[in-house]
Amino acid sequence: MTSALKQYQYTFDDFCVLVKDGQKADLLDGVIYVASPDNLDANRLFLWLAGLIDDFVEEQDLGEVFGSRVAFRLDETSAPEPDIAFVAKDRLTSKRRGFFKGPPDLAIEIVSPESVERDYHEKKAKYEKEGVREYWIVDEMKQHVRLLRLSAKSKYREVAAKQGVLHSDVLTGFWLKPSWLWQQPRRRKSAVLREILRGTP
Repeated sequence: MTSALKQYQYTFDDFCVLVKDGQKADLLDGVIYVASPDNLDANRLFLWLAGLIDDFVEEQDLGEVFGSRVAFRLDETSAPEPDIAFVAKDRLTSKRRGFFKGPPDLAIEIVSPESVERDYHEKKAKYEKEGVREYWIVDEMKQHVRLLRLSAKSKYREVAAKQGVLHSDVLTGFWLKPSWLWQQPRRRKSAVLREILRGTP
């Protein structure tokens, strides 16, 4: 269960003091949301997907992938920590010791029962406003992946899967079959990466 600290509007400096190292939390419009520990299924999903994307980005030399404990400082009262985030090489100069200054190029949130409203609405609005080029919502409960991409008018539009495959514009050459995420056991990441690198099926 997520707990929210709502006594007053917190700043980013407050956030850095109040949230311990290693604790998953989000600062959204002055409210700190502290997440409960992951359930094991969600943690395995996170590790598999983050590992796959990180291996792809390293192989293609595209930039850097960040995990769920890295804050992206958007303004004085908002610093979300996406479950998975990607930043292109030409923007890595915005890294700081304890956070990243500005939005990621791509953000992925893995929905939990207590984060539904934040992931589908609050973070969507925040990421859209701040120019996050792609936002992937991975809903384990519904076994569904929603890919949102910024349009020329800087508004999110949903990208439909083509023959069961979602394609990223931000991660050039990366594609994903959402069905891979729900398979038990999941395929080895190394085999999936080889398939992705060969091109769209």
